[in-house]
Amino acid sequence: MTGIHPLDLTVIALYLAAVIWLGHRASKGQENNQEGYFLAGRKLGKAYQFFLNFGNATDANGAVSAASLVYQQGVSGIWIGFQLIFLNPYYWFMNTWFRRVRLVTMADLFEDRLGSARLAMFYALFQIASAVFVVVGFGNLVTYKICAALVLKPEVSWTAEERASVEGYAEWRALEEAMEAGSLADPVAMQRLTELRESDARGELSSYVTALDPIQFYIVYTLVVGIYVILGGLAATAINEVLQSAIILAFSVLLIPAGFMAMGGSGELAQRVPPEMFQLLGSAGGAQKITALSLFALFLVSLIQINGIIGNMGVGGSAKDEFAARFGAVTGTYAKRLMFILWAFAGLIAVALYHGENALSDPDLAWGTLSRTLLGPGLLGLMITGVLAANMSTVAAQTVSVSALLVRNVLRPMRPDMSELQAVRAGRWAMVGALGSGVIAAAMLNDVFSAMLLVQTVSVPVGAAVMLMFFWRRLTVPGTWWGLLVAISLTVLGPYLVPQVPGVRESAALTAQVDIEGGLTEAVYFETVVRSEEPDTKDVFIGQGRLHLELVMLDAVGFDVAGMTPGGRFASRFFVDAALPFIVLILASLFTRPPEKHRVDQFYGRMKTPVSPTPALEAAALAETRKDPSRFDHTKLFPSSSWEFTRWNRVDTIGFLACCAFSGAVILLFWSLLRWAAGGF
Repeated sequence: MTGIHPLDLTVIALYLAAVIWLGHRASKGQENNQEGYFLAGRKLGKAYQFFLNFGNATDANGAVSAASLVYQQGVSGIWIGFQLIFLNPYYWFMNTWFRRVRLVTMADLFEDRLGSARLAMFYALFQIASAVFVVVGFGNLVTYKICAALVLKPEVSWTAEERASVEGYAEWRALEEAMEAGSLADPVAMQRLTELRESDARGELSSYVTALDPIQFYIVYTLVVGIYVILGGLAATAINEVLQSAIILAFSVLLIPAGFMAMGGSGELAQRVPPEMFQLLGSAGGAQKITALSLFALFLVSLIQINGIIGNMGVGGSAKDEFAARFGAVTGTYAKRLMFILWAFAGLIAVALYHGENALSDPDLAWGTLSRTLLGPGLLGLMITGVLAANMSTVAAQTVSVSALLVRNVLRPMRPDMSELQAVRAGRWAMVGALGSGVIAAAMLNDVFSAMLLVQTVSVPVGAAVMLMFFWRRLTVPGTWWGLLVAISLTVLGPYLVPQVPGVRESAALTAQVDIEGGLTEAVYFETVVRSEEPDTKDVFIGQGRLHLELVMLDAVGFDVAGMTPGGRFASRFFVDAALPFIVLILASLFTRPPEKHRVDQFYGRMKTPVSPTPALEAAALAETRKDPSRFDHTKLFPSSSWEFTRWNRVDTIGFLACCAFSGAVILLFWSLLRWAAGGF
């Protein structure tokens, strides 16, 4: 029994057939070379760039995580993703750089700027692993979580363990309600509440049982993505973005009117949702993590990491000219920012409908549960196709980038005589491997919030290196090695590997907890801390999840980490993530031999050479720059320094100011809608 109406199944089947047909159509007449397959021949104009950027930036992960975070923390939780609105003015410049550098993959940048094929291969392998296990795996997980909440297992088919999980959840929620009402005075009941809280922290409680097998779902979903992207490469991805963007918009809108109708009108939102959950920013005190300080820290991390993600060269480099790259990046990502407003209201509707004893055991189920309870036949199918479309577009773009990295920066050094046709064929097989690995990664992940934070920070070390490659002539190969290895070890891998060392999870110092509002406690250094289940060690606490080494380092140098507010600790982690790679990159470069001047001059000369409208003019301009790489040095902001910042022209200035104004307008719109929803207008 699937619980899905035949009309919904028909809608889903029609969508999947359309996706596969578009992929097949895109493969016809495609150039069998690397630029044609990985960069769509550098022919994508403003419209395709808009859809490519919108689809690449907008996925169901954003919808699910936004609704989940709002359900947990109120509207302020949405800033983990919505803070990227402050990056839109930066996109006006960034995609121009990736178009002007005229390379195929991000790893090519390390070889071209620094002359190190080994660094290029290291970047490729690290980012392939990150993309497959973090981005693709995360996308698969979120898609499954939504669909799992839509396909429930009948109660008569529950196992004893599943029944105990659901009943334990109902008991826990009832005790929490009594605790909040001040009517829980029985010591036995208090002890039972403590036990159930720890069971919930271990993921043993659930408000539902799904009939959807995760592995079977991942395999079918991956097969469909694989067919269309392997056939047509980036061209197929760009064409599918047009269809998928329309469906993303539809699925983002569907829940809002349906939710208002279920509540009895939009005015019910203010009656059912606590006033503090409408606040766009949380206060600095209390248990709130998303404060102005943590928002600024998140922005710094996002500003750095966005430079290092693997899709930059594929998206920006596929544009036919600089303005198309700029226009697509800005407009496509602004479209996503507007989607965040809709997703936030979906989260508030979930708060209104599912609270008290009806609260959800897993906040990540908010979107899926709303869909199942609010939408009728046909519309539910459209919602599922929207989820599939949103994640397929992102997974497809990531897979193309992974394939390009593997072919150009891992296989090519081993087989320099590889033909263009062989490279494309190898790229297709690389996509098969990437998509298959994404299935394994999804099976290993569970928590959307933690995975989303990992997505935000995994590219920060390489993003810092890319920023310095673009702007600082003094960056060296040894300095880059030191910066990447230290930062990745301490902020990306270490937080997950160090807890595997015997004794670390049981350390009394690292499992420290502090009291927060509501009579609750919060772990200081781990994500969560639970009591041991072993009878002889029942007084021993065990750390679970990520070990925040950033806070351990701050404590080691004298900061009172335990005395910080939850928001202060949250922000401190990201400040360390942002600062550490730059400190090591710059210091190590200053103490090592300067880079080769000729290579550096040629690189920055090409970066200052505008992209020409025709291949002939482009070749002539680049030839002139090779003869005189300093011909644009009069545009440098600091002529006698090692810093390669350039003065803005008219297009730079107008575009930047327009982006700033539009970002402010979107935030004002969001704030106004929240005031209206809270009954403030």
